[in-house]
This record gives sequence, C-alpha cells and structure tokens, in this order.
Amino acid sequence: MSKITHRSISGWKILVSFLLLVMLAFTIVPLIFMFTASMMHKNQILRMPYSWIPSPFYFQNYLQGLRGNDNSWIFPRNILNSLIVSSTVACTTVILSSLTGYGLAKFRFRGRNFVFMMIMATMMIPFEAIMIPLYMVARGLHIQNSYVGLILPFLLSAFGVFQMRQYLITFPGEFLDAARVDGLSEPGIFRKIVLPNCTPVIATLSILSFRGQWDNLLWPLLVIQSEKMKTIPLYISKFSEEKMTDEGAMMAVAVIASIPIFIMFFALSKYFIGGSSVYDSRKG
Repeated sequence: MSKITHRSISGWKILVSFLLLVMLAFTIVPLIFMFTASMMHKNQILRMPYSWIPSPFYFQNYLQGLRGNDNSWIFPRNILNSLIVSSTVACTTVILSSLTGYGLAKFRFRGRNFVFMMIMATMMIPFEAIMIPLYMVARGLHIQNSYVGLILPFLLSAFGVFQMRQYLITFPGEFLDAARVDGLSEPGIFRKIVLPNCTPVIATLSILSFRGQWDNLLWPLLVIQSEKMKTIPLYISKFSEEKMTDEGAMMAVAVIASIPIFIMFFALSKYFIGGSSVYDSRKG
C-alpha cells in the first residue's frame, strides 16, 4: 500500500513539474523572441522556420527605435516622462497606503470598518466608468499636458491600502506598546518600527504600482496631446502604427521599454520573495 501511495505522489510531482515547465515556456519564449528579433533585420524575422540566433546581429533597430521614424529623438524624453510618473506614483502609493493601512490596522476608532469597506468598494468601480469625469476635472484644473495631470488621479491605491492593512494586522502590537512606553511618538513608531518591518509588502506594492503606471495607456492617451509629454505606451502605439516601421525596430522599442521593469523587479525581488515566509509565519 505504501509503495502505491509513494508512486502516486511521485506521479503527481512529475505532472506538476511538467505543468510548471509548460507555464515557464509560455512565459519565457515570447521574451526570448522579443530579444532576438530586436537584433535581426526585418527580412530575417519573417523567414520561416524562425532562426533564434541573429545572423548577423543588426543593432540598427535600437538606433531607429530611439530616433523614431521621423528622426525626432522623442523616445528618450518619453522614457523620462514614464520614469517620473511611475516613480512618483509608486512612492506616493507606498507612503499613503502605509499610513492608511497602519491606521486601519492598529488604531481603534468608530467607523473604522465602514471606512475600510468604502475604500474597498472603490475597487469595484472600473476606471473606464470614472475616466470621463476625471478628464473633466483635469480640464477644469488646467492640468492637461502636465506631470500633475498624469500623476494626480493615481496618488493612492485602494489595493495598496488593502495590502498594507492585511499585512499590518499580523504585526505584533506588543512592539508598538513597548515603544509608546519608552516615549516614542506615533510618527517615530511608524518611521522607526513599522516601516522597517514592512519591507516585503512595500517592495511588492512598489513593483505593482510602478508597473501599473509604466503600462498605463488609457489615461495618458486622454489627458496628453503634446508629443514631449507622452509616455512610453503612447510612443509604442504611435510607432507601431506608422507605415515605415519594421518589426525589428518595434521589438527593439519593446526591449528598451522592458528594461526598467526588469531592473526594478530583480532589485527588489529578494525582499518580497524572502519575506513571504515571514508573512506566513506571522499568520500561523
């Protein structure tokens, strides 16, 4: 009986491993194709069967992607715009979500659960439903074609508040009480005790917030008309629609646009991956 059980467990492990390998292939293969195609001439990309190794390496695609089909060199400015907007939103989301989540998790006041439920209710409203009212507000405030117009609607995230609250609920209240007895102020407790112990969830929230704005197309498309203020998704959309664009240059633009996301992920991955076990142990 034990042999049959052992064989069934081994069979399940093989099946799970196979499914994980298939999922990994579906994730990695498009990235490999994007990277290799970015260094190929357009004629080589369209050749079948597809050659996964560029021969020869065609680096002019990256120059064309940065220069643009109209030789305006506007892409570096669009990259800077996306960096400013995404970094600012990530920072404000982490700070405001941490403060709000900490207050909802560790302070008892009348209506606390109601406030939390109202914040969560905003997650049920799709952005498309409030997009036009937001645009009217931005137009009334004259913040079109500006960083303020790109950043202001996304300063705080309901999902970020939820994530921080759920994490901080498990934080031992004895540490906070001991700090208060020692005379540490509430801002000092938050800055010196709470934030240093929230590194895993802060890293996760930072990556998600940064990526969300880095990939945001709909709101910049609505509020930005100036070429100098456009972000990367707008540039890619315009670049791919131009008749002169070839596939190699499009892949090069996609690679350049992906670099900051990869850098941020690998820089912060050790914090939220390494901290997941701490979070699980607190829950237990």
